[in-house]
Amino acid sequence: MDTVTRTGSETLSMNKAINAALADVLAENPRALVLGEDVGQLGGVFRITDGLQKRFGAERVFDTPLAESGILGMSAGLAMAGYHPIPEVQFDGFTYPAINQIVTQIARMNFRTRGALPMPITLRIPSFGGIQSPELHSESLEYIFAHVAGLKVVSPSSPHQAYHLMRHAATRPDPVVFMEPKSRYWQKDTVDFDEPGTLEGSVVVRPGKHLTLVAWGGMVARCLQVAELAAEDGIDVEVLDLRWLKPIDAAGLAASVSKTRRAVVVHEAPKSAGLGAEVAQTITEACFGTLKAPVERVTGFDVPFPSGSLEAEYLPNIDRILFGIQRVLEYRRG
Repeated sequence: MDTVTRTGSETLSMNKAINAALADVLAENPRALVLGEDVGQLGGVFRITDGLQKRFGAERVFDTPLAESGILGMSAGLAMAGYHPIPEVQFDGFTYPAINQIVTQIARMNFRTRGALPMPITLRIPSFGGIQSPELHSESLEYIFAHVAGLKVVSPSSPHQAYHLMRHAATRPDPVVFMEPKSRYWQKDTVDFDEPGTLEGSVVVRPGKHLTLVAWGGMVARCLQVAELAAEDGIDVEVLDLRWLKPIDAAGLAASVSKTRRAVVVHEAPKSAGLGAEVAQTITEACFGTLKAPVERVTGFDVPFPSGSLEAEYLPNIDRILFGIQRVLEYRRG
């Protein structure tokens, strides 16, 4: 097994950061495999796997038929045979045909066999909206995966996190759903290879004292924009990047909201039965005695994700998040 030692820092886009992480995983773990639609010679639709087949060969980075149930079923079999598959589902909405394999095989096999057949699978899914895609290319599926016992779910919000969380996820003995925010693929930022920071739980990306904004994926950047605008009116907003959507970092949520005493949860998925409800209840259970207002949710609407020309009307925008903050700050108990 090779040892990859990247040192120093480098400015990378998120897609390049994930590419670098995959290259390092493949170099270090000879049992790691990358598979999916067009991940080989083409390098993937978003070029996440660009150059990997040329470097590691077609036996370790290979294209599959256009059949998501086959990709995930094959991954389950490879894991049972002692490999660490890293499958890609090309777009979030294409995951639906493979739900059976994910829920009834990958999530359960380790439990079903009492640990005899672990499922070290890192499932990469380009996720969420923000790039004006056609139907079934901008889904938010975290509410499904977070509900399924046996799965872990993570979503990075920056190139630095994308690199280190992918490296971390690919060492886990459990199946990890790695939800990559497509809208942030081209965001460039510094990746510090020497200081990964904490790899578990949530992280405060902007400290504040008046209110906590909780978000994940592409909405973290939007919440940071909102926090800067709120600061112009003297409102000091803390932004908490949840990152791990399963398991939820209850202690991290409690630490932030017990300080600010108010919270707004922001996500792209529809509101009804969305993950924001679980986050809000987790906050309420931990901070009920100190909350100054009910936890607010700013989300997508309870309709299918619209076509690209209408997505700006669907996604939580700056004004909607600011109104959510205003409602919480102005709340008065009856």
